[in-house]
This record gives sequence, C-alpha cells and structure tokens, in this order.
Amino acid sequence: MSETKKLSTEAYKGVRDFYPEDEAIQQYLFSTMSRAVERFGYARYDASVLEPSELYKSKGAENEELVNEQTYTFIDRGDREVTLRPEMTPTVARMVAARRRELSFPLRWYSIPNVFRYERPQRGRLREHWQLNVDLFGSSSIEADVEVIALAHAILKEFGATEKDFEIRIGSRTFLNELTARHRLSEDAAKSLHTLLDRRAKMMIGEFEVALKEYGISLGEINAGDVPNDVRMILDHLAQLGITNVRFDPSIIRGFSYYTGVVFEVFDIDPQNNRSLFGGGRYDNLLSLFSDDLVPAVGFGMGDVTLRDFLEVRGLLPAYTPPAKAYLAIAGSDNGSISDSIALGAMQLADELRATGINVAIDFGDRKLGDQIKAADKQHIPFVIVVGANELASGTFTVKELATGEERTMSRGDLIEGLK
Repeated sequence: MSETKKLSTEAYKGVRDFYPEDEAIQQYLFSTMSRAVERFGYARYDASVLEPSELYKSKGAENEELVNEQTYTFIDRGDREVTLRPEMTPTVARMVAARRRELSFPLRWYSIPNVFRYERPQRGRLREHWQLNVDLFGSSSIEADVEVIALAHAILKEFGATEKDFEIRIGSRTFLNELTARHRLSEDAAKSLHTLLDRRAKMMIGEFEVALKEYGISLGEINAGDVPNDVRMILDHLAQLGITNVRFDPSIIRGFSYYTGVVFEVFDIDPQNNRSLFGGGRYDNLLSLFSDDLVPAVGFGMGDVTLRDFLEVRGLLPAYTPPAKAYLAIAGSDNGSISDSIALGAMQLADELRATGINVAIDFGDRKLGDQIKAADKQHIPFVIVVGANELASGTFTVKELATGEERTMSRGDLIEGLK
C-alpha cells in the first residue's frame, strides 16, 4: 500500500506565520501605533478584506500595474470578480462617501488592515503585510498637513526612536509644476520626469544627472531648487513644534497622479537599513470616484515590515513576555498517576489567582515534575508553583523563580502578593 503524501509545513511564499513570540511583537507594534494615533484624536475603523475588483480598476491607467500584476483577484461563487485588498485608501474613500452627509468633519480616522500584493518577496517587502493608515478628511488647511507629518514623527518617537534615527523629506507638486512649466514639458514628458525623480534613490548620481539632461534639466535645479511656499510654511510650523529632522526634497514624488499637494516620506538613515520607511501626503480628489462633492484629505500609510526592520536594527523591540505569570506543575504519586482531587485542587488554586489578575497556566501532570518545570522554562513563564496532595492539604506551596533558580515556600494567602 502506498503512503499518502504528507503536506508541506512551509507557509505560502511571501507571507508569514506568527508564532507566539512573533505575534507578541505584532501586538506591540499595533498597540503602540494605536496609542500614539489616538492621542491625536483619531478613531479606529475597519472593513472586509474583500472588495469588488472594480474599486481598483476604476482608478485608471495609473493603477494598471497594480490591478493586472499585483492583485489577488478571483471570481466568487456568485460570478462576481473580487479582490483581496492591496491597499486601504479606496476602501476608506468608499466608506466616507457612503456616509458623506452623516459624518462630522474634519474627520480623523485610522486603521491597521492586512493588505495583499503579489510582488517579489525581499527585505522590507512581502506579499502581505499590515499597514497603519491615517487619514484626516475635510480640511484644506496647511495645518492639517502639519498635523499628519507631526503625527508620523510622534509615532516613531513613541517606539523609542530619536530624531537622529530618521529623517522626514517633503516634496511638492507646486515645485514640479513650476519646473515642468519652465522647461515647457509636454504632459507625457512631465509624467516621465515624475517617474525618473521617483527612481532617483535607486540610481547612481551620474546616471540620474544624464537622465535629467534629456529633459533639459540640470542636477543643480533639483538639488538647489527654491523651497516652494507650501513646503516652507510646513517646515516653519514643524520647527515651531520642535520637529527639526525634516527637509525639502524635490525628488519625493509618491505616484504624483494620485496626490494633489505636498507629499512626504520618512527615511531610516542607519547604514544597515538606509531606505524609505513610509510616507503619504495630500490627496484632495480621494472621493471623486464616488461623488462630485470633493472632500480634501491628507494622510499616510506605515507598513509593519519596514517598521519592524527599523526597530530591530536599533534594538527597540521588546523581549518576549508570555501571558502566563505562573505555571502550576502537578506532583503525582510515586507511580506518576494523578488523582482527580489533586487536578481539581490545582484548578481551584488557579482560579483564585486568576481572579486577582494573575495569569496562570496548568500542567495536568501526565509527565514527571522535572519535565513540567522544563516546559515552563521553555515557554519563558517566570514562576512555577508545585501542587500535590501534601501542598493542598497543608496550604503551603513551593514557588520557583526560573530566571534565578530561587525557591520560596509560601502559604496560599501569600501567593498573590508574592507573585505580584
């Protein structure tokens, strides 16, 4: 008889399994993001991971590569074409447009959705990730741009980063419009120039300079361009808020057909991870797919993969702490059997401790006591409490602190204070 072929234990390429230690870091990222964002008054929303494919196709030629090459799209059982969301912006635009008349503006919303793109997996980029999305709707004031950039700054500070760890670079459509007008570039040439500027970080200086000359533009015009008024005002306001690691960079584009004003990117400046971390900007045409009533908006998206790399390089990720504070190891009789009364007594003790806020896990004693203690140690649980017939009868328990090996004897009443 032939053996049944066993399934692979490997995850799908480009996605991640989150074992408890990994999930603990994810939850740390999410909770820290939420804490910083909510401090600015942003409310959390969410939506289904599935959207009608037309939501992404309707964005036109600018979205062609995303739709045709990067989305996970399929036909459902109702013969509808649906897509696993590759980004959250179209979804939030749909949600705001749906209740445009009911919502109170300015509207501050955020989410941390799971998004999917079929890309070549590499450092900082996978086929799925979680992304903090922050949007401020209903204000065209320059102060809204300042707030969103200041919030991006505050989030990294919340994680323990300093201004020496990252730099905020601001670009401007005003600058590009003036540049293309000065050189009388056609619409197609202007779009081509935008693409070139967007690729600048991946090119050698000489290569970039030669490419610029094809448009009649010198490298000096890019590097020494006058700071446009909108960017200058933002820089001044940020400086007054004590944010100084920010500068004008005309090569910051971020897909300019999507944005309508100032854009920005946050860069890791450590040589081990020198790259763009995340970014955003102003997109006042966000709701144009759904309504003629335009709503000004500004925001950004921060992915968990690049953020984790940024924090890991600097040693800013916390050590793993298991949820259980104590582990009840059950001592059996000489032949290793456990009576129902001992198991029940351990469960009652656990409930008493849990009622006071102490998280407790129980080993039901089908192994030797030494193996139970090793299991607790492997799970990084700080304390082991030995529970057997004698302990339950006397109300006195041995508590072992695994990090130091120290053992203490405590009464049932002293356990709560001793563990806390």
